[in-house]
Amino acid sequence: MLSGQESGDEAPEPTASGDGAGADGGSEEDPSEPGAGPSDSAVPDGDGPAVFLTEPVRRRAVEIAAVAMPGLGPGKVPARLRRFLKFSPVKRAKLAKSELVFALASDAAFREGLAEVLTATDSSLIAAIATGGEVSPMADPAEVAALAYLLRPEGWRELIATASQAVPEAAEAPAAEAAPEGDSKRLAALEKENGKLRGALAEQRAAAAALQEELRRARRELKDAEDRAAKAAGDLAADRGRLKHIDTERRSERRRLESEVESLKAQLERVRKADREHERLMSARLWLLMETLSGTATGLRRELGLEPVVERPADYIADELCAEPEERTAEGSRGLEQTDPQRLDHLLSLPNPHLIVDGYNVTISAWGETLTLEQQRNRLVQGLGAVAAQTNAEITVVFDGADAIFGAKPNARGVRVLFSAKGQIADDVVVELARVEPEGRPVIVVSSDQEVAMRVRREGAFPVPSPLLVRWLQRS
Repeated sequence: MLSGQESGDEAPEPTASGDGAGADGGSEEDPSEPGAGPSDSAVPDGDGPAVFLTEPVRRRAVEIAAVAMPGLGPGKVPARLRRFLKFSPVKRAKLAKSELVFALASDAAFREGLAEVLTATDSSLIAAIATGGEVSPMADPAEVAALAYLLRPEGWRELIATASQAVPEAAEAPAAEAAPEGDSKRLAALEKENGKLRGALAEQRAAAAALQEELRRARRELKDAEDRAAKAAGDLAADRGRLKHIDTERRSERRRLESEVESLKAQLERVRKADREHERLMSARLWLLMETLSGTATGLRRELGLEPVVERPADYIADELCAEPEERTAEGSRGLEQTDPQRLDHLLSLPNPHLIVDGYNVTISAWGETLTLEQQRNRLVQGLGAVAAQTNAEITVVFDGADAIFGAKPNARGVRVLFSAKGQIADDVVVELARVEPEGRPVIVVSSDQEVAMRVRREGAFPVPSPLLVRWLQRS
């Protein structure tokens, strides 16, 4: 019925010189003994008015307290009761009866500790009384009242009163001569039952301790597993991030390398094209230079094995500027005015000259008010065709714009007609044509633009104003 009791063999009774109790308990007044007092008495209670307990109820409360007292810690047992802890529950109930009655009535902490020990058992009767449930009608009324007194549930006074009325009268006032024998048998049976309960409680406590240890171990293992899982998840996320970053860098590096390869291919193609063009340009310049220097030296040309080439330097537009040469004046044209047509005759009479004409600079100044642009171009190109027929000069005329805007090129034998590209002006093309010619070849540039004249003069060309060419064409 009860659990939490102390197990063990009955301790030897103390002697008269022991802890104040004789072998037969003579030093302590035992109200249960014959002549100890009335069978019913009011027990003082610190929590309210005195509680009326019959002798069977008080005796049963002492027995239950004696059995449950070892379940308390040493610090929770009153000092005057500690010396009885070494005795068996039967001896303890007999020898410490008066002390237990006084402690249960006056020490609330001791009584509450006993209540905790009792409620820790698996007794259905104790659970029913502690929770205010229905008490079995087969339960001993004296035990019900004693447990109500110790547990103090809600309505415990009424429960004690009700249970006390059901206690048999014979039990309230037992005969003095039959009491020792009946009490001994009853206490022996109670001690035997309590021993069994203590063994069961010890087994339950051991099982509970094993389960608690297993639970703690399982919780530790679960926490370790969760920590490892969290660490693995973090490592996996970090590895994924690193792999993604590496893949991004690899893709970026691949794109960069592909772009660099394409750039190198384009650069190589440009270098190869530039080399081919430079080679052709150098061949053309060399041939023209030798043609200019040799003049009538055909024997030397045959000896060198040089043949005329199809391309001319005017067909190429280089990207880099040449070094600035010193200004020159054509021999035989000195002393002639800039507008004298004879000056142009002298320049065109030089060996293998190249006449470069800034087209619209000439046509607009001459026929800008009377002819359309197309008519101006046709008139100038036809006039330059006559110049090409009368001289051995190479003639190039440059206009601003493109064919898609200004229509088809005008045609004339011996005249090269060029249009500047989109975003480029004819002045730049004229200067580039003068620059690519070999040094020493006569280059005549017709333009009234002072900037163009200054730039082509730095390239070694002879600038001629536009009115001079117009007058020369009108004279022809």
